[in-house]
Amino acid sequence: MTTYILSLLGIIIVLLLILVFRKQTVDISTLHEDNSRLRERLAERLGMLSQNAIELKNISADIANFKDILMGNKQARGSFGERQLEDLVTDIMPPESYAFQSVLSTGVRPDCIIRLPYPPGDMIIDSKFPLESYNRILSDKDNAMYKKQFELDVRKHIDAIAEKYIIPGVTAESAMMFIASESIFEELHSEFPDTVEYAARKKVFIVSPATLWATLNTIRAVLSDIKIKRVASKIKRELDLLLTDLSRLNDRTENLQKHFAQTTGDIEQIQTSVSKITPRAEKLRDMNFGED
Repeated sequence: MTTYILSLLGIIIVLLLILVFRKQTVDISTLHEDNSRLRERLAERLGMLSQNAIELKNISADIANFKDILMGNKQARGSFGERQLEDLVTDIMPPESYAFQSVLSTGVRPDCIIRLPYPPGDMIIDSKFPLESYNRILSDKDNAMYKKQFELDVRKHIDAIAEKYIIPGVTAESAMMFIASESIFEELHSEFPDTVEYAARKKVFIVSPATLWATLNTIRAVLSDIKIKRVASKIKRELDLLLTDLSRLNDRTENLQKHFAQTTGDIEQIQTSVSKITPRAEKLRDMNFGED
């Protein structure tokens, strides 16, 4: 009996061991699969993070380049402003309605000319801006002297634009000063409203990329309307000439019809005369004049 019990216990222990090892095998296999999926997800996330890091590095480089442009030499800033102005104008306006670096009759060479019929005449856009004083304000915003100098420099530039690019009988009565930075444009309006009013009195309108975009679209719509009106005027003129020619043709047709009617009457009269002459001639032919 004892042997039987021991044998039974041995069998139970073996079965338990088998069950334990099988469970461990299943658990280890499942854990291995989970670890594999986790490693795949981690690798995917790391790849995305690496790509984001590269993009962030590129953005940082672009920001650094942009800062160098704004803070660097005047020529680099001028080229940046001219390029941005050129992109805006070429994207919106038809090719025949603008010109870059074209010399006026006075010898000056503006950054951009918007071709408009006179009046109002060609509109000049200047893309330069005195950023040196503005950069000094950024370095010390509490310095009143820097602000005053910035305001003076902007007004000098406004005066130069008004003097060089507003030419009676040649250009429009106003010009535009393009600021390539929306933040500078907003700060100029918020912190220096007197300077903005001064520009308006000088008929120099300060524009940013956004406001210039809206202005150019308005000008394009006006040019399209002018073109349509010109075409309509030509059509009306040609139609008036056509109606005049039709009137002449009608008069000449009536005259010709009168001539035809007169000719018809004359022919009828001739026929009447012939009809009268013929019987008389026949009578004369039949008369006996004693020739026998």
